[in-house]
Amino acid sequence: MPSGADERWIRENYQRKLGKDSVLLLHAFDSRLTKDLHVDLQKLRCKTAFEALKFQPEIEETASRLVERIGREGPYMALHLRLEKDVWVRTGCRTGLGRGADRKIEQERASSNPRLLISRSKPTVRDRYVAGLCPLTADEISRMIKGLGTPNSTRIYWAGGEPFGGQKALEPLRARFPNLHDKWSLTNAGELDGIRNKPSILAALDYIVCLKSKYFMASHGGNMANFLQDHRTYMGYGMPIKPNKKPLVHLFMKKSLHEDEIDREIKDIHTGYLNYTISLGIRNCVCSNGSMPS
Repeated sequence: MPSGADERWIRENYQRKLGKDSVLLLHAFDSRLTKDLHVDLQKLRCKTAFEALKFQPEIEETASRLVERIGREGPYMALHLRLEKDVWVRTGCRTGLGRGADRKIEQERASSNPRLLISRSKPTVRDRYVAGLCPLTADEISRMIKGLGTPNSTRIYWAGGEPFGGQKALEPLRARFPNLHDKWSLTNAGELDGIRNKPSILAALDYIVCLKSKYFMASHGGNMANFLQDHRTYMGYGMPIKPNKKPLVHLFMKKSLHEDEIDREIKDIHTGYLNYTISLGIRNCVCSNGSMPS
């Protein structure tokens, strides 16, 4: 499929096949076409992505139990955390777990991913951090949501893979917000044994619980987080909280500030940033006032 294929090319080459087979799987499709579709087709794409496509019934049922359990006492917040080892290796950022942990990441990055060390600008670890290009650590996430006024009694669901450093990586977040849960803490012993080694299904559970939350925040973007933000907006579930990372990390570097000063500045740097007119990655899914397309 040529990279410059437009809507007309797609119709001429695939319309007959689609009419015959109902579904076509396009390999090596770089999605350039999706950025330049007619509004009516874009709306159809949104309805397909956010309404027609469904998870398998057993996944929906399990996720519904998780949503019911964490939401039993009222609305909850969901966090999509990117604390896995491969994320730290790929980004080359500090883990927040001390020099020993950072050294392990540096060694892994150099030995198994030498291409990651090649860059025109050759940014240092500090360069990446101050540019706001690093995932937020659990401590930074907890400080941010506290600064935005989140009560420490808030029930929080965290989604994501096994953090590098295990439960130690989550300690700063759990210390400030003890009602911290994931799919494992919300289920009975053995309830998820059948899917323990099926990461795609586990990610689907995380997706649904995050989708149904009152508030949602991702620590480092990514496909799942971006799609969730669009899906939640389309369904009217609430605007995502998007960390304004560059000024946020500069604030965290000011070690002389008291905690109440940090809280005030966190609110200041996110005022307006959180209240923008939503512009979806999937354009034309909703109107500027947030209503769904007809």
